Amino acid sequence: MTKADIVAKISEKNGMEKAEVQTVVESFMEEVKSSLENGDNVYLRGFGSFIIKTRAEKTGRNISKNTTIKIPAHNIPAFKPAKVFVEGVKTNIEVK
Repeated sequence: MTKADIVAKISEKNGMEKAEVQTVVESFMEEVKSSLENGDNVYLRGFGSFIIKTRAEKTGRNISKNTTIKIPAHNIPAFKPAKVFVEGVKTNIEVK
């Protein structure tokens, strides 16, 4: 499912204009991104949390030059689904 699909479904379900829904979806995504960039996690009860994870420094390899490189510690955005969300996926989707 793409962002356009989400906008179309919300528009259809709520009888709103696609342009309005597009603006709301874009604003939501921008706020989540902005919050994470400012170091704040975003908690959505019943859905999940957008959090910042810290990756420790590690040693990697550059295979083409056969050298080792240090990858510095860094932060990455992550999503942690709520238990209700996880249980819904577990029970409603058949294992392939």
